Amino acid sequence: MSADAATPASGTVSDTTPATTWRAGPFAVPNVSGTTGTVSCGDPQLCDDYVLKVSVPVGYDAGHSLRIDVKWPNTAADFDLYVLDSDGHEVAAAASTSDPETVLLPAVTASYTVRVVPYAPLGDSFSGTATLVANPDDPPPSTAVPPTYANSSAPDSITHAHDAGEPSIGVDRATGAAMFQAYTSTLKVTYDSAGTATWQDKSASTANGCPQGSTTSLDPILFTDPATHRTFESQLAGKTALTCYTDDDGETWTPTGGSGINSGVDHQTIGGGSFAPGGPGPVTSYQNAVYYCSQDIADASCAVSRDGGVTYGPAVPMYSLLDCGGLHGHVKVAPDGTVYVPNKGCGGNQAVAVSEDNGLTWSVRENPSSTPGDSDPSVGIGAGGTVYMGYQNSDGTARIAVSHDKGRTWLYDQNVGVSLGIRNVVFPAVTAGDDNRAAFAFLGTTTGGNYQDTENFKGVWHLYVATTYDGGQSWVTVDATPTDPVQKGSICTGGTSCGKDRNLLDFNDVTIDARGRVLAAYSDGCTGACATGGAQNYDALASIARQSSGNTLYGAYDAVAAGKHKKPGGGQ
Repeated sequence: MSADAATPASGTVSDTTPATTWRAGPFAVPNVSGTTGTVSCGDPQLCDDYVLKVSVPVGYDAGHSLRIDVKWPNTAADFDLYVLDSDGHEVAAAASTSDPETVLLPAVTASYTVRVVPYAPLGDSFSGTATLVANPDDPPPSTAVPPTYANSSAPDSITHAHDAGEPSIGVDRATGAAMFQAYTSTLKVTYDSAGTATWQDKSASTANGCPQGSTTSLDPILFTDPATHRTFESQLAGKTALTCYTDDDGETWTPTGGSGINSGVDHQTIGGGSFAPGGPGPVTSYQNAVYYCSQDIADASCAVSRDGGVTYGPAVPMYSLLDCGGLHGHVKVAPDGTVYVPNKGCGGNQAVAVSEDNGLTWSVRENPSSTPGDSDPSVGIGAGGTVYMGYQNSDGTARIAVSHDKGRTWLYDQNVGVSLGIRNVVFPAVTAGDDNRAAFAFLGTTTGGNYQDTENFKGVWHLYVATTYDGGQSWVTVDATPTDPVQKGSICTGGTSCGKDRNLLDFNDVTIDARGRVLAAYSDGCTGACATGGAQNYDALASIARQSSGNTLYGAYDAVAAGKHKKPGGGQ
């Protein structure tokens, strides 16, 4: 394969010379070969290769990482970053729309090829930097008693039980029913006093009032308002969002006007909560705001409904590609009406888009300790407004940070998987209850390296949940599926260019019930013989991990035998 020439062509970093730089360009011809799988570097689709050598003492990686950044002047352009080992195998990649693109690797003696691909160069050049950096110190893990989880899955009698990639979940806190959405199916899950789950199909259809609900789907999403108990399910169908809502846990559904805005190309999200004070409020008896947000090619927008999700106002841009990458996470609303939409790549960091005036204006607020990742970050908001943002860092690790000022500053940023040796994670999902309590669910593996390498990655993935009881200063992390892997081998987060290892699709979800018990929705990709030692079968079985012991996210229920309890707060 031919490649354009870096200037200089090679460099070395060591414990005594920790940084090196190079540049290349300008580039005129786009190279989009990576969208179909392996990047191709040949005339006229050139790449740039830089030979990087790392020379450090044994054990240096215990406190250091190799950070590689590629950046360019024109923010409308896009370059992708790949790192190959001495045998030519891809060990890391950063192929988002972030500027800069960043990769973090263990700081060990090695020789790499740093390959930069001009995905959309627009005649621009780029500069690269490789640096040995000190790892941030993580506080000790929490000394709290670890909670435990019980898992249940949809029975085969439910039509799409095994087609449950990227699930979302809500709980009707009046009835206790969990509402689970994946593909075109809305499932109702109830628990008896022993914690045994009963799954029922309550999908919207012509028979129960909403024919648009279960006909087609490119990206389903569900939200249950914890205060009003209304559940919304929305299907992204081309440029239109087909949305229904139910006030009786799926017995009957009501069709709505959809979304009020162009549903965009991917990752729609719907959420709701209180209106912020001082602005226009509800126009019907439904007291809470409902937000629909989605991104298109060049920007992302959000619209607000003031009539319970029946109709929506005009689209308001949250950010453009000059601010953040195209895909975002799921919208959450604080008790005071502040709205948050997280994004995995805003400049060189992960961030939240924030509105404090009911979606009229938005600000992007970055977490400076973070680096861009491949999975969407997630936020949970405590009853007092504390924001918890969980994310996959560019080194693959599970990190979470806390903000008390609506994302302007961030505290306690830490790796919550280090105590269990977790080296790669995907699908962050965060929820909160009392202001000082939150839970962070993710799929994780103790195997390092490029988890999207379908041929060489051999990691075993489980669902993990980290919990804080002290406002995010410390976290206790547990394996919620200790005897049943969720996936074996690779998990692709690269979109439609993926193969069979995209069976889990793009995200999971987590919520709490009226007592603060954590419920994490996930699709189980390793079932049957795979779960007991057999080969990976790439299933996508609808599953929930429900907290079965330990303190919940509402302190009022810490001592259940004490009798009366104060009413818990309204976190999510």
